[in-house]
This record gives sequence, C-alpha cells and structure tokens, in this order.
Amino acid sequence: MENNDGKKPQTDEARLAELGYRQELSRVMTLFENFSIAFCYLSPVVGIYSLYALSLGTAGPAFIWLIPLVVIGQLFVALIFGELGSSYPIAGALFQWSKRLMGTGYGWWVGWMYGWALIITVASVDTGVPSYFADLINNLFGTHLNGTSPNTILLISTLYLVGQTLFNVYGVRFLGSISRIGTWFEVLGTVGLAIILIAFATHHSLGYLFTTQGTTHLKSSPLGVNFGGNWWAGAALIAVLGPVYIFYGFESAGDVAEEVVNASRHVPRAMISALIFGGIVSMILVGALSLAIPSGPKGFALAATQGVPAILQSAISAKFFQDLILFVICFAFFSCGLAVQGAGARLVFSYARDRAVPGHRVLRRISPRRKTPVAAILLAAVIPELLSLLVHYTPSKPIHIGFITYPAHVNALSALVSFGVSGIYISFQMVVLAYLIARIRGWRPEGPFQLGKWSYPVAILGLIYGVGMIVNIVAPTGLTSPRGALFNFDWLTLLVDAIIVVIGALYFAFGRPNRAIRAADKERRVEAAKDGNSAATTD
Repeated sequence: MENNDGKKPQTDEARLAELGYRQELSRVMTLFENFSIAFCYLSPVVGIYSLYALSLGTAGPAFIWLIPLVVIGQLFVALIFGELGSSYPIAGALFQWSKRLMGTGYGWWVGWMYGWALIITVASVDTGVPSYFADLINNLFGTHLNGTSPNTILLISTLYLVGQTLFNVYGVRFLGSISRIGTWFEVLGTVGLAIILIAFATHHSLGYLFTTQGTTHLKSSPLGVNFGGNWWAGAALIAVLGPVYIFYGFESAGDVAEEVVNASRHVPRAMISALIFGGIVSMILVGALSLAIPSGPKGFALAATQGVPAILQSAISAKFFQDLILFVICFAFFSCGLAVQGAGARLVFSYARDRAVPGHRVLRRISPRRKTPVAAILLAAVIPELLSLLVHYTPSKPIHIGFITYPAHVNALSALVSFGVSGIYISFQMVVLAYLIARIRGWRPEGPFQLGKWSYPVAILGLIYGVGMIVNIVAPTGLTSPRGALFNFDWLTLLVDAIIVVIGALYFAFGRPNRAIRAADKERRVEAAKDGNSAATTD
C-alpha cells in the first residue's frame, strides 16, 4: 500500500517516534473497537434515559428536532478533531493537539479543563445508574433496594467503578471487547426498543412530534416553569441542553490513539461515525418514546416528570421485557463509565509522560504484562469515588455565599454535573480556537485525513456553535428561571468552573508544568538524535 506521493505509509510506531514518543502501550485496537469506545462514551442510552424528561418537559415532543442541530454543530468540531487526530495520533488527544498548535502552557490548560470534566463525568455516569440497577435486582430477587438512597447510590456506583477499573487495568483488549458488546447493547436499547414501541405502543401520529403540549406556558408546564409562550427563544434553549449533554465523547477515540492499529486513518473515522450514528439512533429512540407517551394531558405530564421509566411501564407489561430493558440500561451505563475512565486514564498518562502533573514518575508507568497505565487508571477511579461521596450532602435550606445561593434540596454531586458539560465544551472550543489560529499562522495537517479548503469555514462554524452553547450552559439567569431551576442552578456552574480554574492557576504558577513539558520534550529530542546517530553509525 502506498500514499498518493508514491511513498510507503509510515508505521504507527514510526509516526509515534517522529512525534517524540516510544510505543509503550499495546497497539491492538481495531477500527470497530475504536469506534465502540467513542460510541459507548457518547452513549445515547445513558444520555436519553437520563435527560429525556428535561427536554420533553421544557419543549414538548418537538424537542426531537433540536437533536440534529446539536449533532451538526458537534460535527464541525469532530471534523477538526479528525484532522488533528490524523496528524497527531497520540494518547491524551486534546492536550497533545493543543500543545503542538499553541504551545505547552496552552496545551496544559486544555488538558486541565478536559481532565476534570472526564473525572466528573465518570462519577456522574456511575451515580446515575443505581435507580435502574436497584429496580433490576428487586425484580430478579424480590429485594427492596431503594435506588434513591445515598447509601445505595454509593454502594452501587462503587461496585460499578471497581468493575470498570479492573477491566481497564486488565488490558486494552478487555476495554475494546466490553466496548464492542456495549455498542450492540446500545443498538438494542435504542433501535431495538424503538421497534417494539412503534409496533405495540404508539399512541400518536407523527404530527405529535411537532407539538409543544403547552410547555411554553406556566399554567400548562409539567415542570412548573414559564417561557412566556416562547419556544425557540425560551423553551428550546433549555431543552437543547439534553442533547448537548449527550453528543460528546467521540473524541475519546483519539485519547486511545496509541493503542489503535493504523491510527492516523482509523481515529478520524471512529470519531465522526460515532457522532453521526449516535445522532441517528437517538432520533429513532426519542421519536419512538414520544409517540408511546400515553394519550391526554395526564399521560404527557407523567412522561415529562418521570421520564423514560414511566413510558416503558405503561407501554410494556411483560416482566421479561422490562427486566431485559433494565439489564441493557445497566450494561450501557457500565460500558459508558468504562470508556470515560479509560479516556481519562490516557490523559493522565499523557500528562505524566510530559511531567505535567504531580507524581508523574508513578503515573506514567506502564504495566509490563498488561501494557496499561495502571497508576493512571487507579487515579481515574479514586477521584470519582471521592466525588461520589458528595451524594450524601443535600442541604435542607438555601446556603448563601455572597451573591451566590446554593439552593435547598439540590444534591452536591448534581451541582457538579453541569460542569462536566461546560468543562468539555470549554476544552473543545479551546482546541478549535487553537486550530484556527494555528491555521492562520501557517500550520498544515500532516495526516491522511484533511479538510483542505473547508478547514476555515468548518472551524469558524464549530467555534460559533461551541461558544454559543457554552454561554447557554453557564449563563446565570436566576434560580427562579427555567435554566437556573432545572439545569445550572444559577451561578453554581460558573462557581465550579471558577474553582477548577483557580486551583489550576495556583498549580500553574507554582508548579510550572509548562516548563516541565518543554524540558521533557527537549530530552526526548536529544534521545531521539542519539538513537539516530547510533543507528547511522551501525549502518
């Protein structure tokens, strides 16, 4: 096989060496496994089963048409990431890409925001499954677990985290295998369930998907919020946050690039296909769920307040199918958390290899037998476990911190979830901005996947979309506003953002990770030059 210029293509190991690194991780992952990791992280099942009620209750069944807007917006970002992943197929993708585009300090900050978002997402996913897991165990064994109890949530999420950590430690083949299985479970939990609902539980015509069911008015809003009759300028801005929370994670295909065969070609394909396929199956499932909502205002109110479980209970009476659906959901949560933790561990490893994090000597170590960054994986388990302890804290009264009010009855872990979204979007747009500036300065891609003349419009559109969504996610509009009441709790998301930035700024000022990264890069170049001279002498 040859490139267009007649030269034989570089091997993965040669390209990695050219970028300054030795092949230490096990490069065994196929294109489908790479796609599966990205798809399981994106996880339409986890996203829809968790956030369907938010979007339905704020914008009605018509919120389905917001999904393509988010997928198209993220597709601009995915195309940029595809070009960068093809040029720099390195573990810890966003950090490594931005480091090469805008310098070590900028790259470190991208990795800092992205890394915390990943860690918080692991905790968010694993603490989101206990209600489904408890229902499954109760159905199978006649027990009476309370899936909403803090102790039960912590127990089940810990069991999930332990299992995910063991699979990640054991080897990338297990990560790939579980992700492959997870992909088929995602298809079963989306397309498979949609077929059943359409065949046996459809209560409305397709026109129902273009209705709001009165959600824009306070009097008829099932969630008790008021948009003053505005859909596009009101309800849609909040409902779109459901799909926004779902359609990321495709970048994880680049996080594990050093373990992918033919990474320069496979990583871009895995990213883009995971996003597009995720959008398609999500549309199918959301459409089927909305058409299966029981007729009448009471049926809609039940679906908008209790979400997917209420629809399934009314649509499917057979215990076997109920348990099967619960099992699919539970496995989807497991494979999603597994993929997110795997991506986070590769970022930690990439950071440590560049001496950009405390304890880098330990965190960069690779298991000689498993070829996995064990210490980095353990760190990506310990921190989410510590964050999960926050599930025990829910203030009974509002807490006033200057001009910021922490609302009563809001669990502390819930307050972190919206940072998981904002942190991802902030780091994404930092990369897109770095790409655009680097392009203007003359940077050109080096991999087989290139956008050519489309690079500037794609980057500009991706930046416009991403910045707009960041504002929509974090905008403090008051605790009585729909956004503040249902999603970001007014100033809390910005407060968490600020805390993460301040901690990062303190370490950046005193730890000087940018200097450590430059020193590590310089040492690798010297070693590479020595190896080259030695090889020339031998020849």
